[in-house]
Amino acid sequence: MIFSPTIRKVITFSIKIHEVYQKQKRKGKDIAYITHPLTVGLILARAKAGEDVIIAGILHDTIEDSIDKKKVTYGMLSERFNKNIADLVGSVTEQRKDLLWEERKREALKHIKKFSHDSMLVKSADIISNVSEILEDYRREGASTFRRFNAPTESVMRHYLEAMEAILFSWPKIPFADDLNMLIASLNEIE
Repeated sequence: MIFSPTIRKVITFSIKIHEVYQKQKRKGKDIAYITHPLTVGLILARAKAGEDVIIAGILHDTIEDSIDKKKVTYGMLSERFNKNIADLVGSVTEQRKDLLWEERKREALKHIKKFSHDSMLVKSADIISNVSEILEDYRREGASTFRRFNAPTESVMRHYLEAMEAILFSWPKIPFADDLNMLIASLNEIE
């Protein structure tokens, strides 16, 4: 079955977390946040990733971005879905939201080097979705695109470049290699 009951269940769960409980929007835009995790799941499905990886892609921000009143935890994901899915989501979740932006991103970069291939797939799909959206916005809005971030333009670009390079270094034959290399070249063209 392609559109399995589990996939339906995870989409409903993710919509509740991002849309129903907190009406999240994409950074600086009037676009429902749920479009991002669904795009990540679609990217993973197009790469023929396994069901657990696709599900983890759809859930990848639920722990990190859930509100205290409706907090999503590793245990909740493990119980509702399975341990592998919870492990994958946990692996790509920023652990220390109390740190400054630069420190959080440095920590996240260190973790990439320890990722399993499945975690790298989820992280890559997340980056592909985010960077593609940034580039599209940049083509339309120019440098003002980067005002929506909590860091200078150079820091945001450096973070994404370093993350993509770390993934390609760790897994040169990742199914997303062409996409990541294209995004690296496109980011490098921004002045």
